[in-house]
Amino acid sequence: MWSFFWLIVAVLLGVAEAFTMTLAFAFVAGGALLAAGSAALGAPVLVQALVFALAGGGSVLLVRPIARRHMALPPPVRDGTDALIGRQAVVTAEVSFEHGLVHLAGEDWSARPYDDDLVIPVGCRVDVLEIEGATALVHPRDPLSLSP
Repeated sequence: MWSFFWLIVAVLLGVAEAFTMTLAFAFVAGGALLAAGSAALGAPVLVQALVFALAGGGSVLLVRPIARRHMALPPPVRDGTDALIGRQAVVTAEVSFEHGLVHLAGEDWSARPYDDDLVIPVGCRVDVLEIEGATALVHPRDPLSLSP
């Protein structure tokens, strides 16, 4: 009976965590799951409550600050060609499977369409989806502007 009680508490705390995203309810829910396990093993109610308090409270006090610090880290800085992915460029020479040029980050780059069947005309704005060696794989920002 007590194991069901602790499982219900864990589920309710998990739902609360889904709405708050604070990590506190998640760790307390983990304590409730451990208390449910101790109840399933036949531990007295006092021991179950102690397991719940120590596991839930201990993890909130010890692990949560470390987890929050890691979540607050800035995203890794992209450099080199990785910094070009997601940028916008302008086609300066028709881009097809065989050849093409785009003006990207102040330089002319050889380019290929990301979709091998596309031919992108001069002047079209494109997004850089990938860099392979010294070639930008691009896709038009407005596919409707392409002529069939």
